[in-house]
Amino acid sequence: MHPITLIITGATVLTVVTIAFGGTFVLRVVTGGHPANDLQKSFFRAGHAHAGVLVTLGLVCALLLTAGDVTGPWSHAYIGVLAAAILIPAGFFLSVLGHDPRRPGPLIALLWTGAAVLTLSLLTVGLVLITTGVAGL
Repeated sequence: MHPITLIITGATVLTVVTIAFGGTFVLRVVTGGHPANDLQKSFFRAGHAHAGVLVTLGLVCALLLTAGDVTGPWSHAYIGVLAAAILIPAGFFLSVLGHDPRRPGPLIALLWTGAAVLTLSLLTVGLVLITTGVAGL
């Protein structure tokens, strides 16, 4: 595995601690220990869930690219998936901060930016894996 990939994936594994800690916050919100309206509860749940799933997906993409012996700049295409694992939850959490918001604020743009980055990154990872496999036939 490339040293950059080792460093990034190692740091990513450590971020799972913050996702777990975020789960305790979501639990407090849902059980009434932290005041939040229905919009905030929904967005906090979605942000937490997306963080965990996208971190896992980013690590899987890193492993697939490494296992496929992908080289060059394409071997780091998984980084976009990991960036989306930051952007999308940030959009969910930060867009509903404040006292009793009725609709998401302008930071919802982080969610849409993350969705675009995720889409492009997954297309890249998938196409690179396919073309590498075809080249190996």
